[in-house]
Amino acid sequence: AAPPPSAPGEPAPPPPPLQYSLLLQHLVGDKRQPRVWDPAALGGIPCPPKSEEQKMVERGMERCPFKAALACRGGGFVLGGAFGIFTAGIDTNVGFDPKDPYRTPTAKEVLKDMGQRGISYAKNFAIVGAMFSCTECVVESYRGKSDWKNSVISGCITGGAIGFRAGLKAGVIGCGGFAAFSAAVDYYLR
Repeated sequence: AAPPPSAPGEPAPPPPPLQYSLLLQHLVGDKRQPRVWDPAALGGIPCPPKSEEQKMVERGMERCPFKAALACRGGGFVLGGAFGIFTAGIDTNVGFDPKDPYRTPTAKEVLKDMGQRGISYAKNFAIVGAMFSCTECVVESYRGKSDWKNSVISGCITGGAIGFRAGLKAGVIGCGGFAAFSAAVDYYLR
């Protein structure tokens, strides 16, 4: 559309803005409105609002005692037991008798060794999981934030405490190693 003619001696009105600049103002300019992401709008599964019971369960699962119990029993004990049984299964010395090296161990002896190693690993993993989880809860409560630094600090404290039993150098190496592992896991999960 052509601009209306102006009277002689009056300045010409400014040209109308381009449609592209109007679009930019709505996308990135001052007129941009914050959008609430709705999965149903994009063809996703609609998510109803959470009930009070669901919120109560989530709050309970975010508390330190639940996290420590889950890390100790759920994660550490089960994972450690499975890892112990796996390593015993591939170990060629399971059921080996040093007095008679040519004797083939029986299935009962092999299963007994696998069970003992599985229980040993399960206890160790449960202790480490509980130590890390409790330390992370304390650090998170102290800092008042929930970010990646909590797991790195907790990993350093846990690894240092475990390694310190073998000396200062082992404690420093344990601190660095466990902190790096915690950072990698936290980066992957977030």
